[in-house]
Amino acid sequence: MATAVLTTLDPQSRAASRGMSDLSIRNLFIIPTIVFLIVFNIFPLLYSLGYSFTDFRASSSAPANFVGLQNYRDLLADPFIWNNFTITAKYVIVSVVGQVIVGFGVALLLNRDIPFKGLLTTLLLLPMMLSMAVVGLFWKLLYDPSFGIINYALGLGTFEWLSNPNMALYAVALTDIWMWSPFVMLLSLAGLSAVPKHLYEAAAIDRAGSFYTFFRITLPLVAPILMIAIIFRTMEAFKTFDLAYILTSQPTTEVISIRLYKMAFQEWQTGMSCALAYIVLIMVLAITNIYVKYLNKVKER
Repeated sequence: MATAVLTTLDPQSRAASRGMSDLSIRNLFIIPTIVFLIVFNIFPLLYSLGYSFTDFRASSSAPANFVGLQNYRDLLADPFIWNNFTITAKYVIVSVVGQVIVGFGVALLLNRDIPFKGLLTTLLLLPMMLSMAVVGLFWKLLYDPSFGIINYALGLGTFEWLSNPNMALYAVALTDIWMWSPFVMLLSLAGLSAVPKHLYEAAAIDRAGSFYTFFRITLPLVAPILMIAIIFRTMEAFKTFDLAYILTSQPTTEVISIRLYKMAFQEWQTGMSCALAYIVLIMVLAITNIYVKYLNKVKER
């Protein structure tokens, strides 16, 4: 019976009148999608992988010579590349931790009956709906030492946020926290609203304190969806380019994506840049795999 349902059409349907089977309709939708993925995703991925083993330069008409793993060896032995990775790691830690703290904290505040809750939630989601370029230019004005509102509000005078090598990276991370904390807040709010109310009622009957309730009920039940938010935000923060490139040009804010851009489109080291892109890809996959394993352990509890 189930096979008949899956393999036959309603005789009265328009598709059946045209002589189309369920299989042909399925292929009509799936095959173009597969072709699109192969042409625009898989093919460039394999094509760039091939270039990563060559000394090819897009600015030169010279043929690409196969150099094996030499590009990878040179990159992994380059202290400047490792410095870029260190800057990126620092940025990811500051940005993601800040987003989790702010986003989860705001979700806890919104997870109660308050006036205009829907309107407040919508307004708080606005930053993540803006363009990266718009956010970067907007915060560049806010950080301006002469007329920026941040220095005025904090009473810092003409403090240089983006020109200060020690503060520039944190300024970029702060912008990223402002923009993407709503994403963590949205997922956390969904997780908090799914926590069974009877658990809180049972805890109240047992006279459990708010500290115990949070760490024994709220946090363990929201942890899986919070981990999903952390996975997404870590991947995005590791690949960040727009904000850091727009806000400042300090060497201390040269994350690995900016180094990759300069290598590919300013120095025209195409083969080397492809190898660097794959090193970044492998690192992101490794970090994501660690997160996923921890997420599975959290779900098993």
